[in-house]
Amino acid sequence: MNRAKDQCDFRPGPVFAVCVGDVVSLQAKQGAGGRNSRAPDTRIPAMAAKSVKINRAPVLTLWGAVVAQRMGYEWEESLSLGRGVAGLNAQSKGRRLGIFGPPKGLEKGKPPKKVGLGEEFWVEVVGRPVPAKRTEDGVRAVVRDAPIDPAKVEKYLGSKFGEDLDEVRAAMIDLAKSYKPKELAEVAYELYEKFRPKIDPGTKGWGQKGDLDLGLIRSLSG
Repeated sequence: MNRAKDQCDFRPGPVFAVCVGDVVSLQAKQGAGGRNSRAPDTRIPAMAAKSVKINRAPVLTLWGAVVAQRMGYEWEESLSLGRGVAGLNAQSKGRRLGIFGPPKGLEKGKPPKKVGLGEEFWVEVVGRPVPAKRTEDGVRAVVRDAPIDPAKVEKYLGSKFGEDLDEVRAAMIDLAKSYKPKELAEVAYELYEKFRPKIDPGTKGWGQKGDLDLGLIRSLSG
């Protein structure tokens, strides 16, 4: 079985290596001039519409990582930043719904801190500034003063998406690549709002699973 290299798109990353658009040439078992030989089948089967039952946090984590990678960060850096933006988004929504209390600064009648989170700088990912620092291993999002470990993020995504992870990531990468990096930065959250799983409003939808439609993600890339 020979794989046409010019039809393969290998995705970077420590674990995830996705090859899409494969063209496979099937060699007839009998000789080319044999009676039962047939021409190689190079047709690419149509990809059936698929949905994944999942809650929003891992979806935003993965999308944030894909967007960060498109912006030029290494995959390990992107995993950390993706987890950072998803955590901040959950924290913000939790406070809005009354699930989490206000920041300590507000409890004391003071404005919330904008610094002092262990950050050296901020990186905007999917429309939200993420506190980050540069480590020996590269850029990492931080929670308080602790860098977010990309290996743990990778494990988290694997546990949430299971065997669908590579396919979902490939669809997201194709969507991200359909925009120039600067354009993607401007519309990344708007795109996320379009394809994120639908859930019930309010506290009822907190942590609720919905359908992530891969066909919809692919359609957004045009």
